[in-house]
This record gives sequence, structure tokens and C-alpha cells, in this order.
Amino acid sequence: MPSKGEAPSRRLFIACLLAAPLLWYFAKAFGAALEPTPACADGLSTPEQTPGPFFKPRSPERKSLREAGVQGTPIVVEGIVRSTRCQPVAGVLLDFWQADASGAYDNQGYRLRGHQFTDSAGKYRLETIVPGLYPGRTRHFHVRVQAPRRSVLTTQLYFPGEPGNTRDGIFNPKLVLELSEAGGKTGRFDFVVDAG
Repeated sequence: MPSKGEAPSRRLFIACLLAAPLLWYFAKAFGAALEPTPACADGLSTPEQTPGPFFKPRSPERKSLREAGVQGTPIVVEGIVRSTRCQPVAGVLLDFWQADASGAYDNQGYRLRGHQFTDSAGKYRLETIVPGLYPGRTRHFHVRVQAPRRSVLTTQLYFPGEPGNTRDGIFNPKLVLELSEAGGKTGRFDFVVDAG
């Protein structure tokens, strides 16, 4: 008959043995869903994605897409644009467009559309709202990124934990914003571009 000191050790061992496959499964399932964007040290640019049917050229230059009549949850999207050699890139054009809180795009004007340029440290900051959902797509922002005298990188940025991520055929976990709720909703994403 085992002593009192041995019984808990065996139970603990058996419980760990039984829990190991379950822990492995969850680590694989959730670890894959949060795959980070390529680091500049990888030598790879941010993944490209389709612009979709709602891109409009000649958006106004502005750092805030919030304007009178725009309803929705405020969010700041910010980050740095770096070259594949890990250097910040100044003067990069970032052109953003998105759906409103109800999932509709403004195709007549320039509501929730605008462009800006990175500062001397490669930083950008956009004030906007959380985009709404529409059939077939998960929550996302569209963005065109163009370093000076280089080709355009068109991509999309996604929200972590959205139920629609798994159903959206073009969702890419490498394009997920890093969200923070401290002091207001903020999404961070650092772009990596071929800057020559």
C-alpha cells in the first residue's frame, strides 16, 4: 500500500500525462492564430493583399479620419515603417480606407479615407474608428504603403480575436494589429517595405 506522500505524486503525474495532449493542441491552435508580422530582420516585406473594390485615388491628406457625423468606437492606429534592412523609412505614403461602423464604404466622397506620410523616424499615427462588418469579410482596414521612389504595397490590417477571421478567405494572421485598451483603444502595426 502506498504511503500518503506517494499518492499525490502519482495522481499529479497521471493528471499531467492526461493533460499534455490537450495543452499541446491548444498551444498549436492558438499559437498559429497569433503569428506575428514579419520582422525587418527576416528580409521580408509585409504581405500584400487585394485592395478590394472600394479603393479611391486622391484621398485627402490627413491624420484623422474622424469627422462630424462619423459614428463608431474611436481607435488610433500607429506604428513604424521600416525597410527590410530594419531602418526607419521617412516620407512613406500611407493611404487608408475603411468601412464605417455599419460596414458601408463611402464611394461618393472621402469619408473614412485619407493619406499621410511617415515622419523622419518612420512613424505614422491615424485617428479613426473601428470599422464595421459586412457580409463575407472580417473587420479590417485597407492600406497602401509606398516608400519614396518605390512600388506600392497594398495590404489590409486585421483585429485579433474576431470570430470572422477564421471564415474570411483572405485573412492573414501576419497582418493582425496589436491591440491595447490602456488610455483608449490603440492598434499597433509596423510595416516592412522594400525601400532599396
